[in-house]
Amino acid sequence: MATRQNSTNGKPKSPRIQVVLPELICEQLTILASNESRTVSNMAKVLIQEGIKKYFDKQGESLISENNLSTDKFRDELEKQSVRRLKRAPQRIRYYKKSE
Repeated sequence: MATRQNSTNGKPKSPRIQVVLPELICEQLTILASNESRTVSNMAKVLIQEGIKKYFDKQGESLISENNLSTDKFRDELEKQSVRRLKRAPQRIRYYKKSE
């Protein structure tokens, strides 16, 4: 069963599981993760998600809500973006109302 911990601010963390992998699969997972600039655990999560989706598609069932699926797609797109550093301190943003 997955364990759930609390973060320092009191909010619950995502459930955690432990998996024992053969050495070969662990090496392959590490290679895939480095090819996609991901952590090994994030790559494992992505592969598990894809496997579960294929399984339910094959069974003709949908146990994943569309809301969670769109959130996962959005998160995956954000993770694919490159990290950009700010060149200087952020400036004040001014919002203007449209005059009619």
